[in-house]
Amino acid sequence: MKKPLMLAFAALALSAVAAPASAANWWNPKPHTVIGAAYVDVHKFGALGNGVHNDTAAIQAAVDSLPATGGTVFIPAGHYMVNATKSIKLRSHTRLKLDPAATLEVIPTSAGRYMLIQVYNATDVRVVGGNLIGDRARHKGTTGEWGYGINVTASNNVVLKNVKISNFWGDGIWIGAKDVKRVHVRSDYVTVNGVVSSNNRRQGLSIGPAQHVYIVNSTFQNTNGTAPEAGIDIEPMSEGNTNTIRLENNTFAGNNGNGIEMHAHISDIAIVGNTMKGNRGFGVLGVSAPFVTVTGNTMTGNGLAGVRPSGKSHDWSITGNTLKYNSTRYMSATRDGGSLSRDLQFGANVYSIKVSNNIFSNAKYNTYTR
Repeated sequence: MKKPLMLAFAALALSAVAAPASAANWWNPKPHTVIGAAYVDVHKFGALGNGVHNDTAAIQAAVDSLPATGGTVFIPAGHYMVNATKSIKLRSHTRLKLDPAATLEVIPTSAGRYMLIQVYNATDVRVVGGNLIGDRARHKGTTGEWGYGINVTASNNVVLKNVKISNFWGDGIWIGAKDVKRVHVRSDYVTVNGVVSSNNRRQGLSIGPAQHVYIVNSTFQNTNGTAPEAGIDIEPMSEGNTNTIRLENNTFAGNNGNGIEMHAHISDIAIVGNTMKGNRGFGVLGVSAPFVTVTGNTMTGNGLAGVRPSGKSHDWSITGNTLKYNSTRYMSATRDGGSLSRDLQFGANVYSIKVSNNIFSNAKYNTYTR
C-alpha cells in the first residue's frame, strides 16, 4: 500500500514543477531595492561628457569610490564616451542615475561581444534615466551579435527605469544567469519600467534563465539587423529555466521579427494589456513554449498572424484580445474578413490551448472557442 502512495506524491511533485504557482501580484511590491546613502558625481572623478573624451575610467572610479553599503552615482547632462569592452560595472546597493540629458555612447569597436553597463552577481541595483547609444552605425567588425546596452546576469532586485536604449550591435537589454562559484544563479526580481529600446540589431530585450521578471510601460521597436530581430525574446535554451515573467502595458512596434518570441524551458509567462503593431513577423510567437497567458492585448497590422503557438507549445490561455488586420504580408492591412488563421494560428502539435472572447478581423469568429 505504501508504494502507490509514494508514486502519487511523486506525480504531484512533478506536476508542481511543470506549472509552478506564483505568489499573487508578486510584481507589485518587488523588487524593493536597498540603496546606500553615499552620493558621488562623475565629474569629480574626471568625466568630461564632451562627446570626445574616454570617460570609462572616471565613471568606474566613481562607482568604485562608494562604500560597501553602496550609494548613488550621478551622471550630469553631457555626452560620455565609454569603452564597452571594459563596461561600467555596477555593485550591490548602487543607483546609477543619469540626468535626462545625459548620454552614454559606446566607443566604436570591432568586438562581437560587449556591454555598456554590467550588473553581475549583484543585489539591489537601479539604473535610472538618460540615454544609452550603441555603435552599430560605426561598428568596426562584421561578426558577433552580443553587444548589449545593459547586461543583468545572476543578479536580483534590479530596476531599470526610464532609460532610452538604441543602436546596439546586439540586444538593448539582456537578463539571464551564470555559474557563480560553480552554482547556477538565475537573475531574480528584475523590473524594466518605462524603458524605450529602439533600432538594436538583434533584440530589443532578451530573457534567458531568470524568474520574477516584470516588463511594464516600455517600448521595444524597430529591431533589425540579425535574427531573430524580436522586440522581446524569451529563450533560455538549455542554459536553465525561465519562469514567472510578466509583460504588461508595453508596445512592440516595427520589429523586423516578432513582437514577442518564446521558446522551450519556460513557464508562467503572462502577456497582458500590450500593443503589438507593425511587426514583420507574428505579434506573439511561441515555439514549443509551455504555460503562457495572452490576455487583453491589441495586435494589429503585423506581417504574420497576431498569435501563433507552434511546435509542442501547450497550456496556453488566449482570451480577451483584439486581433485584427494581421497577416499584412498577404492581406489588406485595413479590410475586414479572411479566415481565422489571418489573426490566430496553431501549429500541428500544440495542445491544451484555451481560446475565448477575442475580437478578430472577421467578426464571424468572435465567438470562437477552443
